[in-house]
Amino acid sequence: MLPECQLFGTLGCHLCEIAEAQLMPLIEHGLLVELIDIAEEPAFFDTYSLRIPVLRRVDTGAELDWPFDIEQAIGFLRVMDC
Repeated sequence: MLPECQLFGTLGCHLCEIAEAQLMPLIEHGLLVELIDIAEEPAFFDTYSLRIPVLRRVDTGAELDWPFDIEQAIGFLRVMDC
């Protein structure tokens, strides 16, 4: 079972769009990803503005910073699941 995740980014961020597209095959296979717009929450903006996109596991709080590809995302999801 794949963990629930959050993808921190913002509208108009081309890197965020690339990250979302790279995660799409995992989403199609059951990965739940909540898109979080950091512009809507000052605390998220302060934390993530220079790091987006960031993939965060809800269950552990572990984060995977950009740049990442699908293989790294799969490894991130598996390693933390053990």
